Formats: sequence, structure tokens, C-alpha cells
Amino acid sequence: MAEKTNQQVYPLAPSNGNPRSDQESNTLQSKELKRKKRVKLAIYIAAFAVFQTIVILVFALTVMRVRTPKVRLGTDVTFSKLNTTGNDTSPSINITFIAQVRVKNTNFGPYKYDETTAIFTYQNVKVGEVTIPKGKAGLRSTKKVSVTVDLNSDALQTTPSPGNDLKNGVLTLNCRAKFTGKVELMFVMKKKKATEMNCKMTIDSTSKTLKDLICE
Repeated sequence: MAEKTNQQVYPLAPSNGNPRSDQESNTLQSKELKRKKRVKLAIYIAAFAVFQTIVILVFALTVMRVRTPKVRLGTDVTFSKLNTTGNDTSPSINITFIAQVRVKNTNFGPYKYDETTAIFTYQNVKVGEVTIPKGKAGLRSTKKVSVTVDLNSDALQTTPSPGNDLKNGVLTLNCRAKFTGKVELMFVMKKKKATEMNCKMTIDSTSKTLKDLICE
């Protein structure tokens, strides 16, 4: 009985033969959590980079894109004088009217244009002109400039007479002007832009009103 009492009892080893402390287990778990956090952070960075690239592309294709402004005559034309003198074969015409020149700017920055001259013609012969002062059309807006136009048929002596048109009660004129200027973006970028106004107007000489207006 004494021999059994003096025997030493040893703890059993783990089944895999590699004992692992609680500290080692916690270290492994901590490393795994850090790895997952790094992966998640990398995903967030990649997603942000893609989003930023899309924003830059949209910005470049919309805000930073420079479009050509459009210029045309407005339909609100007021005639203060429309007189015809002379005979049917060689009539003389004197016309005065107030028109609106509209400069439409669709850019995300103002369009500053120089002074220019609008030429009015009848069958390719100049019958009048008007000076359009320099100005500025704001970003994504339309600048309206009122001008007084005086026309006469003195230059038509060597061209077909407008008598036939006047018999029908209409007179067709063409108006052309070239605008030069710059579009300013973000207060630092300036881009030169030229545009043309090309309009065809039909005047009702009987009622002294604008019958039709077509601008390209």
C-alpha cells in the first residue's frame, strides 16, 4: 500500500502532441482580425479611387467642356418705320426697327465677346448694318442686346428691284454677324471661341410686322 501512495501523477498531453497556451490563441485571433481590417481598408480605398475617377470624368465631360455659344435674332422685333416710295418698277425702302440679339451661353463659365457688326442684305446686297457692342453672357445664361437697325434700298439700283416682293406684301432679308471672344472656366482657364449669327427674316410690309424668322 505504501508503494501506491508514493507514485507521481503526470498530466496528459494534448492529443496532437503540441500544447498551445491561451496567449498564443489570442495572438492568432488578433492577427486574423488585423488581416481582415487591412482587406476591408483596401476594398474601401479601391472603391473610393473608382468613385473619384468617375467624378473626374463627369467633371471633365460636363463642367470643363467648352461649347460654342449660339447667337440669333429674337422674334420680338418692333418696327418704328417702314416706308416705300417711288414707282412699282423702282421702289425705295426705308425701314427702322428695334431687334434683340441673343447670345446663348451653355458653358459653366462666362463668355466675353468683342464688338462686332451685323450686316443686313437683300439678295446678297448690303442694305444696312448695326454695331453690337462688346459684352458678356454669364454662365449657362442668355445675354439679350437691343439694337436699332436702319435699312434702305439705295444700294439696290444695280440689282433686281424688291418691287415684286412688295407687291406680295413681304420682304425677305438676311442678317449675318461673326462673334469672337473667350469662355472662362474656373477663373483660370480661358478658351477662344468664335460663333456666327445667320438669320433669315421675312417682313410683312402691309402690317409692318415680322412674319417669319429662321436662324441657323
